[in-house]
Amino acid sequence: MSVENDLLAKIAQGDQRAFREFYDRFSSRVYNTAISYLQHAEDAEEIVQDVFLEIHRSAGTFRLEAGPGTWVYRITVNKSLDLLRKRKAKKRFGFVLPLFGAEETASKETTEFIHPGVLLENREDAGILFRVIDTLPDQQKTAFILSYIEELPRQEVADIMEVTLKSVEGLLLRAKNNLRSRLDKYYPGRGKK
Repeated sequence: MSVENDLLAKIAQGDQRAFREFYDRFSSRVYNTAISYLQHAEDAEEIVQDVFLEIHRSAGTFRLEAGPGTWVYRITVNKSLDLLRKRKAKKRFGFVLPLFGAEETASKETTEFIHPGVLLENREDAGILFRVIDTLPDQQKTAFILSYIEELPRQEVADIMEVTLKSVEGLLLRAKNNLRSRLDKYYPGRGKK
């Protein structure tokens, strides 16, 4: 049994020290994944809290077939996509926004996102790339973020997404093609070789 599996078993029994150690091992990965989806620090921090609340609640139901890291990524991706869907629903039903904090939502959308892991000289290009990544369909976005931003092995991406390795490869191919064509408006001709 791995250390993480052991920690989850202890968390299921209410061991707060084990929970803290599990949090220390995974919180930065959760935050980095969430911010790649949400492009807003406060939202990513909220996802970290939601993910670890879910882990605390569900540690006893963890199945050993998937590794703890895969399970944590899966929860993170699902919670991030859920929040994105809620945002899109608020935009779609704009007349409801004043009741649910329109000012806060509007300010998040107008803020320029800078991923914390991007070097200063690459920030403008990275900002454009993340805006374009955000336009991808959810499955393509997930495959791309987990593969190229989180740099996870393709099989782990497949496990997290609960699809085959071949499906991940297909999603990545479509994501790259979509990104190439959408980035062409920012960098005409640059991707054509």
